[in-house]
Amino acid sequence: MNILKANQKYEDWLRTQMPLVESDLTYKHEQMASTTFSFFRATYFRWAQTWAKKCDKAGGGPSILTVGDLHIENFGTWRDLEGRLVWGLNDFDEAASLPYTNDLIRLAASAALAIREERLLFDLQDACEAITDGYAKGLETGGCPFVLEEHHPELRRMATSSLRTPDHFWSKMKSLDAASGPEMAEAIAAIGKSLPQGCASESPRVRRAGLGSLGRPRYVVLAEVEGGMIAREAKRMTGSAAYWAKKEKEPHPIQYENLLRSSVRCQDPHVALLGKWLVRRLAPHCTRIPLEDWSKEHQEIVLVHAMGLETANVHLATPKAVQEIQEDLKGRSKKWLRKTAEALADSVEEDAEAWREAFKQGNIGA
Repeated sequence: MNILKANQKYEDWLRTQMPLVESDLTYKHEQMASTTFSFFRATYFRWAQTWAKKCDKAGGGPSILTVGDLHIENFGTWRDLEGRLVWGLNDFDEAASLPYTNDLIRLAASAALAIREERLLFDLQDACEAITDGYAKGLETGGCPFVLEEHHPELRRMATSSLRTPDHFWSKMKSLDAASGPEMAEAIAAIGKSLPQGCASESPRVRRAGLGSLGRPRYVVLAEVEGGMIAREAKRMTGSAAYWAKKEKEPHPIQYENLLRSSVRCQDPHVALLGKWLVRRLAPHCTRIPLEDWSKEHQEIVLVHAMGLETANVHLATPKAVQEIQEDLKGRSKKWLRKTAEALADSVEEDAEAWREAFKQGNIGA
């Protein structure tokens, strides 16, 4: 099945799950034609279809509850119950039961694509060794959350960069368009459960964000509380594309909260799955960190090492598999991850080129 047919089938399936925002879907198609890295981020469904075959034996190993759509832009910050700034994985939309290697290979493949586009300055082998070393250490030590108050200065500098100022953030929030849509009332009711009692909220708005989830309804409510603004978002959820790709019996389970609550983690108290809606706080330091925030001064391999550690924090949600994973890792060569990541990156580039050509000829959605 080529990428055009795969994309059509996946979007047709999504339409059976929820009413899609077709204008956001059109924008997604445009972004998929812009860069290979953007294409990669937007097409987890395609990865779910093909990764195991492309990896051959390297994609084996114990099955656990994985992130699924893991990549180097799937990390960000939030505030925990004590108000501390925490860094880590911030998107579990595609959480699913898969071999643990899925997450390591996808993380390394994302680094490979970013390096090829000169958006990262690392050597890929160094990056892969940092990922696997961090991951192995995380499993060995039982994991540890990344609280940025006293420790992890490199992460703290990136998380508090000038690109994440409150003025810039709230200006963007206030510029969002007014909301409408068939499920709006349900979404706003879910958001209402997360707002402080008695706060004066504004009219709901819509938000375009991410890449892989473009097309899914998102609603935002802004409110003023004790002299300052707060924001909550509700995003429509469905089961992981990994279950769709394996043609498993529906309904596919939404594993987001199962993985979130079981990981080694300082929880964001304002994230909850309420029915079909993921409700979370939006704030200047409660967002993902895009590659654009990785200025040259932050091009340190320690960040990729931290991603390996954080992946272990999440995989520790399946503690019974840890010893088996460790034994599996010991049996792998030093270059297994780089070789596999390069092969998967090559496959993504082939699909991305086919998509760009079809988009250029006007064959997308035709």
